[in-house]
Amino acid sequence: MCYYLQIVSPLSLTEIRSMLPPGFSADIAPMTWQAVLRPRLPGAQTVATLRIGGCACALRAARDGEDEHHLRRRYAGLGLSRARIIAALERHRRGGAPAGVPATWRAALAGFVAEHARNAGPTLYYLGFSVEPGEGLPGIPGEAGMLSAAAVRAAAETWLDENRLTEVTR
Repeated sequence: MCYYLQIVSPLSLTEIRSMLPPGFSADIAPMTWQAVLRPRLPGAQTVATLRIGGCACALRAARDGEDEHHLRRRYAGLGLSRARIIAALERHRRGGAPAGVPATWRAALAGFVAEHARNAGPTLYYLGFSVEPGEGLPGIPGEAGMLSAAAVRAAAETWLDENRLTEVTR
């Protein structure tokens, strides 16, 4: 699956989609993710997966061959066979992320996150990595890290840590 980004929001999926920057999309997260994440935010209405193309890899590496090189290293680090690495890269390619550099996508995401917090209030975000869709259901840490919308805007490049649940407030 590559990188994936989950949002836990008090808004509906339609409302989330209406706020997304160009190039981003959102779909309802798998039920296993909903069961883990929804209880973490009182008043949560939607648990969704945010994507740029078919995954969230564009937040980490440009789609210029660097993304596949990065993914190959991650998959090799997990001890995957050559056949599984090739299959995972094929899935990544089919996602067809639009062109753009990671810094541009991260800035657009930070703008969305800040605006979402302003309109909806506290919201959770989780960036993870897995080989197969639906794998990698996290052992979510006990407490979410807390950031203000202003802090996200100021640190667009660094606010979103992998494998860390982050709550963004107004």
